[in-house]
Amino acid sequence: MPNPLQSLLEIEIPVIQAPMVGVSTPKLAAAVSNAGGLGSIGVGASSVEQAREMIRETFRLTDKPFNVNVFCHRPAERDEDLEQGWLRGLAPLFAEYDADPPSSLREIYTSFVEDVPMLQMLLEERPDVVSFHFGLPPQSMINALNAAGIVTMCSVTNLDEAQLAERAGVHVLIAQGIEAGGHRGVFEPANDDAIGVMALVRLLTSRCKLPVVAAGGIMDGAGIKAAMTLGACGAQLGTAFILCPETSANAAYREAMKSHRAYHTQVTSVISGRPARGIVNRNFTDLPSEHASIPAYPVTYDANKALNAAANAQGNFDFAVQWAGQGAPLAREMPAAALIKLLAAEINCEH
Repeated sequence: MPNPLQSLLEIEIPVIQAPMVGVSTPKLAAAVSNAGGLGSIGVGASSVEQAREMIRETFRLTDKPFNVNVFCHRPAERDEDLEQGWLRGLAPLFAEYDADPPSSLREIYTSFVEDVPMLQMLLEERPDVVSFHFGLPPQSMINALNAAGIVTMCSVTNLDEAQLAERAGVHVLIAQGIEAGGHRGVFEPANDDAIGVMALVRLLTSRCKLPVVAAGGIMDGAGIKAAMTLGACGAQLGTAFILCPETSANAAYREAMKSHRAYHTQVTSVISGRPARGIVNRNFTDLPSEHASIPAYPVTYDANKALNAAANAQGNFDFAVQWAGQGAPLAREMPAAALIKLLAAEINCEH
């Protein structure tokens, strides 16, 4: 029998493919949705027109529901002196690649909390599902999406965030544990309780009324079943899909995922200005210390992207961002539809 999540999202299999900006594609989302899960695209780093085209491309590839994810971080508080100091600290690393740091940094992503044109576009295009990451948008935005018949979901990392989302009227809680790859949806990084996914699922299912989706370190049907035993209605998997041919992960990223390096992930704020988990490389070992004053997210990310571009121009990937969760070594290389079919079989396995 379908559970509340499957009924609400109109999916056959209780699996959501994580949005993963920079890795997910309309092709991946459509393949997952067509196979019976819920595919996702992330538009947090896109302009309104780029996002519209991604949504329309996904609609062209599937007539099934899919999720569009937006970033709801607090807009950056700029500090010119801090940003210039950060660039000076990176100068020796740029020099290794015969490059100079940029003269200034940019706030490269617009938060959905102040992006009325993005809201208007979503109301025009009407994807079946919209999810919030890094917090909640203004209540008026949530009300408008809900009134349009769009299912809303929110990533949460502790009970306080979950209760805020529940009171705001979202339909689904994505319980994202510390095991998760990339940027977890912490509302305020200073208040990160760093709770593991299984403890978080149990906490939320015992205190909240909404369907709860487990996220973080889950890679196979056994993990999904474990979360559902604790009360989750399904699971969101991201790292598990990185090796699918439909993602935009480049060859170096795929190689890292299949190497011994996948066994070693860490969380750092120095890449982007917010805590995020990835495969350890020079981003983790050679950038200024976590104890240094770091510019705001996503301003810090602009510096890293420039450094990575300088290294890439010399054929070096030491500063590539390779986000991955703690289950990275368990990733399986196969088409997304085959992975969904395999996950479904594992969920239904009696052993």
